[in-house]
Amino acid sequence: MTLRQLRYFAVLGQELNYRRAAEKLFITQPALSTAIKQLEHQFGVLLFRRNTREVALTDLGAAWLPQVQQAISGVDAVVDNLVMLSGTRRGVLRVGYLIGTGADLLFRLVRHFEAAYPDVTVEPIEFDFSDPTAGLADGTTEVAIIRPPVDLPEHRMLMLDSESWVACLPRDHRLAGREEVTIAELLDDPIVCAPLTAGMWRDYWLAMDARGNRPPTIAAVAATYEAETTAIARGLGISFTTSSVARFYDRPGIVYVPIADRPPSHTALAWHPANVTPQADALVRLVQDQWNSGDPE
Repeated sequence: MTLRQLRYFAVLGQELNYRRAAEKLFITQPALSTAIKQLEHQFGVLLFRRNTREVALTDLGAAWLPQVQQAISGVDAVVDNLVMLSGTRRGVLRVGYLIGTGADLLFRLVRHFEAAYPDVTVEPIEFDFSDPTAGLADGTTEVAIIRPPVDLPEHRMLMLDSESWVACLPRDHRLAGREEVTIAELLDDPIVCAPLTAGMWRDYWLAMDARGNRPPTIAAVAATYEAETTAIARGLGISFTTSSVARFYDRPGIVYVPIADRPPSHTALAWHPANVTPQADALVRLVQDQWNSGDPE
């Protein structure tokens, strides 16, 4: 039996849902199912009852769950104590963030972290659209606030917030007076987009999934919201963005209109589990505790 199996059991025992538990553990549902079955097989016990509609703890599983939770808490406390005693949580933590992404989140996280770890100096580093990984891809930062999707297949992410899509339009645009629009109504408009180095993030904000075989007409390339909104105010094209950007980057000559039929855009805290520093690990744990307790403030 491994500590990983115990963590898997504890999370599934709390969620009683394989999808939600797998998302919390950053693994696939089949991997979680296999690990639980292996744990049961090792001891010849049944911890969960499963059918097509629900997952439930057996009497044995329900009795064992609080003991496992207590054991995991004890292990985490011992590890935290070792790290604190060794002084490895002193030093500098470089936190990247994508321009205009989670600005209010960033300052809340930094404030809480600095209160909990006053010996760590936090250095927030802003990145423009040319690097939507906010420094994680090349190791400039240890942890970052980003807006997926980005090309970081080995990184883990903790979803912090979600927002609706909005269209940024010139004030004289034919749809500028609408209360909301659909994505199909705007796909033929010239669009202001991120540089090619943004990769899949660029394609996401070009709404490539909705275009089929119709390539976008690129009106201009912009690496910042200032450049993007300036191009749109000049009437060069439109762009797709989020509701928070509409609050922070309202400018003369542009208007924001909600897009009714797009899935939400997410803001996430991201890090590489194999290369995480003690300082970054401390921040990740602090944020996980806040979000799991339902108190992100």
